[in-house]
Amino acid sequence: MKQLIPHQVKKGEVGRLLVSCVDQPGITMGISRFLNEQGANLSNSEQYVVGDHFFLRVEFRFDDLSENIEELRKEFARIAEPFEMEWRMIPASRKHRMAIFVSKADHCLEDLLWRWRNKELDAEITMVVSNHLDLKPLVEPYGIPYYHIPVTKETREEAARKQAELLQAEKIDTIVLARYMQIIPNWMVKEYKNRMINIHHSFLPAFEGAKPYHRAYDRGVKLVGATAHYVTSELDKGPIIEQDVQRISHLDTVRDIVRIGKDTERLVLARAVRWHLNDRVWVTGNKTIVFSGT
Repeated sequence: MKQLIPHQVKKGEVGRLLVSCVDQPGITMGISRFLNEQGANLSNSEQYVVGDHFFLRVEFRFDDLSENIEELRKEFARIAEPFEMEWRMIPASRKHRMAIFVSKADHCLEDLLWRWRNKELDAEITMVVSNHLDLKPLVEPYGIPYYHIPVTKETREEAARKQAELLQAEKIDTIVLARYMQIIPNWMVKEYKNRMINIHHSFLPAFEGAKPYHRAYDRGVKLVGATAHYVTSELDKGPIIEQDVQRISHLDTVRDIVRIGKDTERLVLARAVRWHLNDRVWVTGNKTIVFSGT
């Protein structure tokens, strides 16, 4: 096996390796031996067996990783093939190019921008896209372009084409729907499969669709929540990344429930986006494996 750098390494750049395959003997040994032979230092490893499938996330340090990543991937492919692995290897220094879609609700957008400014989200937020102008004053101080693309039932397809042109021009790889109250066309959903994150203001699968807080109030539930999930062609049914709930009582009005729910939405969406950006989410079928960490 070709050795890319001398066995003794310096501090090095951080790389991430995610692996999924049918559980079988020798997987971790083969990966560890590979990294050792290439001169990489393993700094963190987490693995799960779910059913008959094995899932692994490894962080390692490797000198000049950015320059050597393609050669390293080529060498690892030889290890992966006998195990029929699905895998990806990414330099941690790579920043996702992210777009945020919004309508009129500001709480999730404002929270994401605040966390981004404070370097909690390791991404380049290259644009905010909205079907309304209401939130433009909120975005402008951050120096992020704000694109107003109105959407009606009659112009939905045309608006989506305009959005797609912007996304492609800026090489966007992650889209966050921060309470964007419009249906995304299936062709765009497929284009950004497992790269488009939505926040839904209920604890799915309860109260899918519109006005979940009002329906929660009418039903008299004692817990309300929020769900962050990848978008699929089925409304509110994509792989769930994160959820949380808050307790309510018969004393809470719809307005109270909305207020409580907004706090939960902010936290749930921020966690899901951060985990996605840090390569901690693996989609398997309509579920996710979320590797622990910040």
